[in-house]
Amino acid sequence: MNLRYTCTEGCLRVFLAGELGHHEAITLMGRLSALVDDHLPARLELDLEGLEFMDSSGIAVVVQTARKCRGCGGTLAVTGTPPQAKKVLTCAGIHRLVDIR
Repeated sequence: MNLRYTCTEGCLRVFLAGELGHHEAITLMGRLSALVDDHLPARLELDLEGLEFMDSSGIAVVVQTARKCRGCGGTLAVTGTPPQAKKVLTCAGIHRLVDIR
């Protein structure tokens, strides 16, 4: 799992690449939480375009990150969602919690 990010004008954009399974999710949740704490963004955009695979562990990443953002007064949007990841998120009803594009 590769992660890179930019932060401009209150928007933190996090770009993910590789595979997001159980082991990667644990580490990723910690990294995303730290980024939100460090930058306190009004909006976090989680860009999944570079994901090759995501299992149900990705649901936990999105839910926890959305809660963290809301707790800091911000919002979360998921962008660049590949078809396989979008199917996982949609089947879980995550589209009711966050904006998925």
